[in-house]
Amino acid sequence: MSRIFGLLGLALLLSWAALSGGAWAQQPPEDEAPANPEMQRQEIINIEGEIARAILLNNATFFRRVYADDFAGTLSHGQSVNRNTLIEVVQSSDVKYDVSISSDVKVRIYQDMAVATCLWTTRGTFRGERFNSQMRVTHVFVNTPRGWHVIASQNTALPPDSYQPL
Repeated sequence: MSRIFGLLGLALLLSWAALSGGAWAQQPPEDEAPANPEMQRQEIINIEGEIARAILLNNATFFRRVYADDFAGTLSHGQSVNRNTLIEVVQSSDVKYDVSISSDVKVRIYQDMAVATCLWTTRGTFRGERFNSQMRVTHVFVNTPRGWHVIASQNTALPPDSYQPL
């Protein structure tokens, strides 16, 4: 329950920043050179593509490196997950992906935080049954001395009739 309130608070903070023009997000600390926002945006777009590839390959190592220890997320069917649970889902032998693509990626940078939204398209088998799925995904990133890390996510499954074939 406290994670829900924490994520709600984060969403309100980011909404406030967007409505206020995000002026605080564009002021670099005095002892640091200003970051190149386009380079940061491209880095996050690349990470989104790497997430899709890691899902395709069932690569838990990627998630251990990029997802924060205190990551909190919600899967498309409503299940709350932490980093360890997400890694278990990714490594599950129940799911075999043929396709995993991240597209329509949009990134907003707020100082040392970023929000990325995208469309995930997956195709594969789950317990022997074929599936096609699309989800709208939101990731919240924080920039640390070791790079960008995912701290929160929300996946929303799109209805089957809205599926866009590849």
